[in-house]
Amino acid sequence: MYMAKSLEVLVDGGKATAAPPLGPALGPLGVNIGQVVAEINKKTASFQGMKVPVKISVDDKRQFTVEVGTPPVASLLLKESGADKGSGAAGKARVADVSMDVVNKVAKAKFGSTEERFVTQVIGTARSMGISVGKGPVPKEELKAAEEARKQKVEVKATPAEAEAAPAATEKPAKPAKK
Repeated sequence: MYMAKSLEVLVDGGKATAAPPLGPALGPLGVNIGQVVAEINKKTASFQGMKVPVKISVDDKRQFTVEVGTPPVASLLLKESGADKGSGAAGKARVADVSMDVVNKVAKAKFGSTEERFVTQVIGTARSMGISVGKGPVPKEELKAAEEARKQKVEVKATPAEAEAAPAATEKPAKPAKK
C-alpha cells in the first residue's frame, strides 16, 4: 500500500525547474515531474523574482496537488520598495523608503490582516533591512553607504597569518603549578 506523501520547498516564483532540489525530491514520489513543475510555475507566476514556499502533496494514486504560500515579508518589502537587497548597515544607511500604505499592503498580503501587531512586524522587518517607513526619498549618499557596508561585510576575512594567531589569543593561560 502506498502512503500519501508531501514535500515542502522554496522556489523562485514562476521559475521552478526539475533541477535540484525539486526534481530529485519528486522522483521517488512517482509523479510526472514536468507536470508538477508546470503547475508550480503557473501558480507562482505572480511572485516573479521572489522565493515562494510551495507544498506538493501526492496521494496513493500518484495524483498531486500544489499549495502555494506567501513569500517572506522581506521579499514582499523588496518587491514593493524596488530595492535589490537590504542594507548592510541597517539603522545607518537606507536602501529605500515605503509609505504606510505599502506596509499595510504587505501585512494584508502576508497575514491577511492589517492589525497593529502585523503592521508592527512588517515595520520591524523593514527597519532591519534598511527600508524606512514614511521618511521620503533616500539620498544618494545613503545608498552609497549601504552598498559600501555590504561590500565590507563580504570582504572582511582573516588572512592566513591572522587565522593562525587567533586561536592563540583565545587560549587560557596555563595555571601555575602548586607548591
